[in-house]
Amino acid sequence: MICRISGKLIEKKADSIVLDANGICYEVLMPGAVMQCLENSVQLEGIVSLITYHYLQVEPSKGFPVLIGFLNEIEKEFFEKFITVSGIGPKAAVRALKMPISMIARAIDMGDLAYLKSLPGIGEQRAKEIIAKLQGKVGKFGLIQDAGMPGQEVLRGKNDIQEEAMGVLSQLQYKKFEAKNMVDEALRRNPDIKTAEDLLNEVYKQKIKK
Repeated sequence: MICRISGKLIEKKADSIVLDANGICYEVLMPGAVMQCLENSVQLEGIVSLITYHYLQVEPSKGFPVLIGFLNEIEKEFFEKFITVSGIGPKAAVRALKMPISMIARAIDMGDLAYLKSLPGIGEQRAKEIIAKLQGKVGKFGLIQDAGMPGQEVLRGKNDIQEEAMGVLSQLQYKKFEAKNMVDEALRRNPDIKTAEDLLNEVYKQKIKK
């Protein structure tokens, strides 16, 4: 089993790269979430070192080995959890994981069906299955610092505000689903909220009206 690979980056495709490892060229599939951060990991003379997920793709008339590359163990661990969901194989996961892994993990933990449905190849039923299988099990992946990805700063800011507000509500003895519903309702009423304090104030205003 190939668990790591290092080589010179000689070609970059939409969802894979080609590495020259001592004269032997390997095509390595790579999720978009990982590909976006690849440039920061290229070493001198174009050398790239990857942790790999290695499996045998079996088709009716043939079988062939497939390598999927990651920049660190935590990305690979999330991938391995993601493919435990029924109907999501390794190649489907490579296509689906286009957004930052931290954002996908937070969406799963918060039960954000709309966000998960926006991932390539993930419909409503599959998004529900992802939440049912992984909610409450992927929290640590929300701490991944994938700030190099486009749009991450804006997305992270909004989600950080929500998480901070939900954390306060949790301390006030509200259940997680109650806190999420109150926060979501507040954001629907006032989508321009910029801070957790303003979000909690909006939650409070609605609470006293009921």
